[in-house]
Amino acid sequence: MRTPLTLTALLTASTLALSACGGDTNDSSDAAANGTTNDAPLKVGVSPVPHAEILEFVDDELAADAGIDLEIIEFTDYVQPNVALDDGSLDANYFQHLPYLEEQERGAGYEFAAVTPVHLEPLGLYSEKVDAVAELADGAQVAIPNDPTNGARALELLAGEGLLTLADTGDASATVLDIEDNPKNLRIVEIEAAQLPRSLPDVDAAVINGNYAIEADLSPADDAIAVESAEDNPYANLLVVREGDEDDPRVAKLAELLASSEVADFITETYDGTVIPAAG
Repeated sequence: MRTPLTLTALLTASTLALSACGGDTNDSSDAAANGTTNDAPLKVGVSPVPHAEILEFVDDELAADAGIDLEIIEFTDYVQPNVALDDGSLDANYFQHLPYLEEQERGAGYEFAAVTPVHLEPLGLYSEKVDAVAELADGAQVAIPNDPTNGARALELLAGEGLLTLADTGDASATVLDIEDNPKNLRIVEIEAAQLPRSLPDVDAAVINGNYAIEADLSPADDAIAVESAEDNPYANLLVVREGDEDDPRVAKLAELLASSEVADFITETYDGTVIPAAG
């Protein structure tokens, strides 16, 4: 079930009342502690595209037979889904990759657990001014996401195209301060990820996250002038819960469905390479 709740409504909604059930309470102790039962709807926070669409497929085609009731709640940014998961307004979220999750845990002190990878959205470099990377002029303005992990990912894409050379930062994510060589004197502008498609007409090129590109009718396969490789890519989007909730039977069922061949086939057939299944 897809619920068009606003964030404010979500955060102010009253807690679900516990209903009597005849199941084994030992199987749902963590869920009961959070005010839920095994047959309560599983509230999952998602980005609208493709995450909500993938969960809607699961809800429409697979969830009933698996005995799981989904409540899909959409967010349009990368911050609030973790805030809502942490404060208990959500049972799970599905929008982020592991490097972003780890950065959020370090910065905000979250205690989350990644349950299963679901899909990869290749990051792309887009332009309305040029048709190829080589056509970017000296001094061209290039926009990248302003969050640390996706910013680093964007810089790695630019470096892979020979536009930049980055310092070896070890395990740390690269920032604009780690640019060692910039032969085209590119002007790197950091912009909130959701705003990058709207900013595209105002810059020479922009590195845009896959979900926001899809929402803007941009295809990494057809429209990007450069796309990151899917091989050995650490940026698969994950189903994430609070630590201790990994064994919630509802979470386990959803994880099994998201890793199924049915979902992999749906992703492949629906997105034609703009979204790549992580399993199946």
